[in-house]
Amino acid sequence: MTCLLTRLANAQDIYIDKKGNDKYPGTKDQPLATLQAARERIRKFKSLHDLPKGGITVWINEGNYNQGASLVLDEKDSGLPGCPITWTTIKGAKVNITGGINIPAGKFRQVNSKSILDRLTKETRKNLWQVNLNESGIHDYGKHQQFGHGLPVVPAPLELYFNDNPMVLARYPNDGYLKIGKVIDKGSVPRIGDKSGRGAKFMYEDPRHSKWAGQKDIWLQGTFNYGFADDYIPVDTIDPVRNTIKLSNPHLYGVASGKDFQHYIATNILDELDAPGEWYLDRKTGILYFWPPANLQTANITVSMLEDPIISLEGASYITLNGLTVETGRGIGIYIERGNNNLITGCTVRNVGTSGIFMGQGATQYADDTSIDDYDGTPVSRQIGSLSNHLYTYTSWDRLAGHDHGIISCDVYNTGSGGIYLSGGSKRKLIKGNNYVDNCKIHDYNRRNKNSWSGINVDGCGNKISHCEIYNSDWQAIFVHGNDHVFEYNNIHDVTLNSDDTSPWYIGRDPSDRGNIIRYNYFHHCGNPNRMNMGIYCDDSSTDVYIFGNVFNDMSTNHGVLFSNTGWDLVMKNNIVVNPISYTAAISAHYYTWAANEVEEMFGKDGLLRKRLTQNIRFNESPYAERYPSLLPYLDTIVAGKEWAGMRSRGNALIRNVIVGGADNPVNLMGGEYATMKSEQNFVTKEDPGFVDFKNGNFMLKPDAKVFQMIPGFELVPFDKMGLYKDEYRN
Repeated sequence: MTCLLTRLANAQDIYIDKKGNDKYPGTKDQPLATLQAARERIRKFKSLHDLPKGGITVWINEGNYNQGASLVLDEKDSGLPGCPITWTTIKGAKVNITGGINIPAGKFRQVNSKSILDRLTKETRKNLWQVNLNESGIHDYGKHQQFGHGLPVVPAPLELYFNDNPMVLARYPNDGYLKIGKVIDKGSVPRIGDKSGRGAKFMYEDPRHSKWAGQKDIWLQGTFNYGFADDYIPVDTIDPVRNTIKLSNPHLYGVASGKDFQHYIATNILDELDAPGEWYLDRKTGILYFWPPANLQTANITVSMLEDPIISLEGASYITLNGLTVETGRGIGIYIERGNNNLITGCTVRNVGTSGIFMGQGATQYADDTSIDDYDGTPVSRQIGSLSNHLYTYTSWDRLAGHDHGIISCDVYNTGSGGIYLSGGSKRKLIKGNNYVDNCKIHDYNRRNKNSWSGINVDGCGNKISHCEIYNSDWQAIFVHGNDHVFEYNNIHDVTLNSDDTSPWYIGRDPSDRGNIIRYNYFHHCGNPNRMNMGIYCDDSSTDVYIFGNVFNDMSTNHGVLFSNTGWDLVMKNNIVVNPISYTAAISAHYYTWAANEVEEMFGKDGLLRKRLTQNIRFNESPYAERYPSLLPYLDTIVAGKEWAGMRSRGNALIRNVIVGGADNPVNLMGGEYATMKSEQNFVTKEDPGFVDFKNGNFMLKPDAKVFQMIPGFELVPFDKMGLYKDEYRN
C-alpha cells in the first residue's frame, strides 16, 4: 500500500450520521449510520486504491453511537506516514461512542410496592423510582466478583449513569467508613500460601448491620489489613446475636483491626438506598430502584453493557481518534496493542468499569487459587485481568504495546481501575517505546480497584508522561515499572488522601528498573498526616531515580518527600520544597531492621531480587552492563550466605535543594549505619527565599532571589510551565 500524492475524488471523506444508512455511499449528503460500516468502507477502498495524500477522514455527526461489540481497528484499517486514517467529529458536534444503553426517563415509574417501601426511610419513599430493565431489552446484568490487591481486575457489573455521572450502588455509610471490630478469625492468608479459602469473621460495631441479616449478595469494600491493599469481598453471613460478620472469601493478607485504615463500606443493599444518586438492582425481577439526584424527566440515563473495550486498536498504525467521547462500558474505554504512531487527541474517556485508556496486553492466570508468589499465567488481549501479578513474576514482559503512540490533550475520569496505562518498548533489551501521554487531565480514577491502579501507570522502556494534571484520589497518581521513562511538567495534587504506605509517585522491588527521570513537576497538597505517606516513593531496593527541578508544596508526607527502603543512586537535586511536615529525604536500612527476616528470600539462591537481576534480565551482560555499570556490584557477597551489597544503601544524594520549613536537618537516616545519603549545598530556611508570590503560591523565583546567593549554580525552576497548556484540542 502506498500514499498517492494526488487527490482522488470521493476518497478522502466518509460521513456518519445517526440518520444515515449503512447502504448509502458515505458522502456528506448520503452518510452512513454506524462506525462499523465506515470501517468496512475504508477496507474496501484500500483493497482497490492507494491511500490519497492526507489520508482518509471519517466525519461523525452529533449523537450517541452505541456499540454492542468492540469497534476493532487492526492492520487492515491502518494509515501510512502522511496518510493517516482519522476518526473525528464534525465541527461543533458532540459525539459519544458508548458501550451502554440509554433508558428513556418515561420508562421510570414511582415505586408503590409496600414490601419495598417499608424497608426504606420516609424521605426515600417520596423520591424512589423504578424501571424494569427486561422491558428495555436489558437482560445481562453482569455479575459482582471479588477484586482487589493481588486479584485479577474484572469487568464491572451493570452500572448506572445519570447526566454523564456514575451513580452510587446503595451503600452504608453514605460517607466515610466502618471500622473493623474485634477479629475472631482472620481467615486464610493467601499471601503466605494458605489456600484453604477460609473467609474471616469479625465483630461489627455499628448496630445497623443487624438489619441486613439473612440478605444475600452483600459486599464489603475496604482495606482489611494493610492500608495499601484494597479488596471487594462478599458477605457469607451476619449474626445479629453475636454481632459478627463472616466473609465468604479470604483477603490476601487476612483481616485485622485496630488501625485507622482498617475499615470498609457495605454495598449492594436495598435497605441503604437513602440518598440522592443511590440505586439498587433486584437481579431476580430485573427492577432497578433509583433516587434521582435531579429532575428525572429531563435527564440522560444510561446503563453500561459492553465488557470488551469500546474501541480497540490492535496492530493498527497511523490512526487518529480525535474529539470523541468514549464512555459507559463495563471494561476498558480504548485499548491499544501493537502497531505504531496511533494518536488519541482531544478525546474524553469516562464512565467505564476498568481503565480509561489501556496500552498493551493484560494476563489471565492458569489457576484460580494462585497468589502473588506462586502466580503463573499467560498474556491476553483486550483484558486487564492478572496484569499486576504477571508483571510481578515476569518483570521484563513485553506487553506488545507498540511504539510511538501518543495520547494528547484528553480528559479521563470516573473510571473504575485507573486512568491511563502506558506501556511500550523492551525492558529486557532496553529499546525505547517512545509512547507518551501529554497534556491530559486525569481524575476520579479509582471507583473500583484502588492500590496500584493509578492516574497513569507505566511500564516497559523509554516512555514519557508530560504536562498532565492528575488529582482527586485516595491513592497513587503515577505507578512505575521499567526503565528510562521521563516524567516532566506535570501538576499532581490531592492524591493519596486516604490510604497508607502510598505516595503520589511510586516505584519498587526491582533494582533493574533504572534511568527514570522526574523533572519540572509540581506536587502539592498530597498525602494524609494520619497515614504513612511519602512523596516520591522509591520502595524496597529501588535504584537510579533522578529528581530534578520539581516543586513540592504542602505535602503531608510524614515519611519524607523522598523515601526509600535501601535505595541506590537516588538523586534529588535543584528542587524547591515548601512546608514539608517532616524530612525532605528519608532512607531506611530496612534489611537490617523490619525486613531482616526477608534477606534470604530477596538475595538468596532463589531470591526475588536475584531472579529479577539474573533471569528476568541479565544485569551483568549487554545491554545492562554497559547502560548501568553502577548496578554491577549489587549481588556481590559481603558475608557469605548472609549479606550482599544490595542490602546497604549507596549513591544517594540530596544536593542543592531549597527547603522552606520542615526539619532543620532535611535528611532522616533510619536503621543504622547502612542507611546513607549525601547531603550538601542545601538551603534550609524558614523564610521566603525569593518567590514571586509566596502567599498566593507562585513559586517562580525572582531574578534576585536569595537562593541564588545561597546555592551557587542553582538553576531556575520553570514553575510557570508545569501542568496543562492550551492547544488546538484544549482551550
